[in-house]
Amino acid sequence: MDQARAISRGLSIEGETDKLAFVDAVTAHQSLVFSVAYHILHNATLAEETAQDVFVRLYQDYHRIKSTSHLIHWLRRTTTHRCLDILRHSERHSQISLDDVEIHLPSAQPDQDPILGQTLRRFVAELPAAARAVVVLRFQEDLEPREIAQVLDLPVNTIKSRLQRALIVLRGKLASLEESHHESHRG
Repeated sequence: MDQARAISRGLSIEGETDKLAFVDAVTAHQSLVFSVAYHILHNATLAEETAQDVFVRLYQDYHRIKSTSHLIHWLRRTTTHRCLDILRHSERHSQISLDDVEIHLPSAQPDQDPILGQTLRRFVAELPAAARAVVVLRFQEDLEPREIAQVLDLPVNTIKSRLQRALIVLRGKLASLEESHHESHRG
């Protein structure tokens, strides 16, 4: 809520009703924006900065938002594109370590192996930015390929092939890890 008030003080939006609606939108969706940004960038500080940028842009374009579903689509799309821009223009993405950060995935099973989850998050973080964005939108945000295609302005088949290639890479890394684990226990 503080983030919404800080943004609204620095800019002008027409009408008190729009201002209140904007504050409500930020309050309702700030965790979605941060979550998408964090899972793509793997850096809490950059995710917070990205969320602020996204909400400033929302404030400027709020008059164009037609419905709640349009708002959610706009937020996911803007956040994802902003993250991809940051990764394209930053050398930091290859230096970010997830070892110091605990990530809680909402879809994770309570009895899931935490070490496997941490390893999988590390492998996802090692994916190229475009593939990582598709994986995050598919499995973190639970979007279908058609919805991801709309968010990223890409053909559905491109999304499907990126997702398929990313899953092949992830399965290969997990299989390699499992194989080396079994070999170390044999010897």
